[in-house]
Amino acid sequence: MRTVAFADGTVVPALGQGTWRMGEDATARRREVAALREGIERGLTLIDTAEMYAEGGAEAVVGEAIRGQRDGLFLVSKVYPHNASRKGIPAACERSLKRLGSDYLDLYLLHWRGQYPLAETVEAFERLREAGKIRRWGVSNFDLDDLDELAAPACASNQVQYSLEARGVEWDLLPWCQAQRMPLMAYCPVGQGGRLLRHPALRAVAERHGASPARVALAWLIRQPGVIAIPKAVDSLHIRDNAAALTLHLDADDLAALDAAFPPPTRKTQLSVV
Repeated sequence: MRTVAFADGTVVPALGQGTWRMGEDATARRREVAALREGIERGLTLIDTAEMYAEGGAEAVVGEAIRGQRDGLFLVSKVYPHNASRKGIPAACERSLKRLGSDYLDLYLLHWRGQYPLAETVEAFERLREAGKIRRWGVSNFDLDDLDELAAPACASNQVQYSLEARGVEWDLLPWCQAQRMPLMAYCPVGQGGRLLRHPALRAVAERHGASPARVALAWLIRQPGVIAIPKAVDSLHIRDNAAALTLHLDADDLAALDAAFPPPTRKTQLSVV
């Protein structure tokens, strides 16, 4: 199984479980809980969520799914920018912990930059870490200039949009994160709207391996050092397919074909954000 190590030595699977859009439909809750539990059984023990997702609804789904099995999991949540103040972060964290049914978060991220100075947000994060409420903290949707301004060696991770059809981070952000031993978490790893998964080049590589296009897209991402992908899945077939990406090896011909169809960046581009 491919794994990624944080700077403090903590090792997690290179493939986790995303929860965006979970918790929005009460009739889907049972399926969502079951999906997360099956993912855990298949080794996808990193779960990413946020207070923004269904306004806490996704965290509640995660809380139900992990009840009785918190040990061995790596829980990630994110704080709204409008809550990222000296007083707002501790309160938001407590609400998230209550919904998750956990005493601590393994990683707490600033969802995107907002009105509060980064120094104030970092101070609040550090106080939570000292209090044992979070093990480490990081950011999301930060480009390299944002990280330069942050200037915080304790920042543990950066979560950004990254996939075959959104490769801009490879120009400078990904190499910088790799040099700093700061895992980059890729959201929307199989693109949006299904367009990527219908691409002929991706489908051709998938056919050579007897795999799905999604599995190939995920394997392409997590082959790189320090990259964690967090796809969402709500049925057993997709979960099994995602997990199989952890053992799928793409050869040089596969990578060349994908590079030809989805060229790497040749210049700095604006960070893709959803």
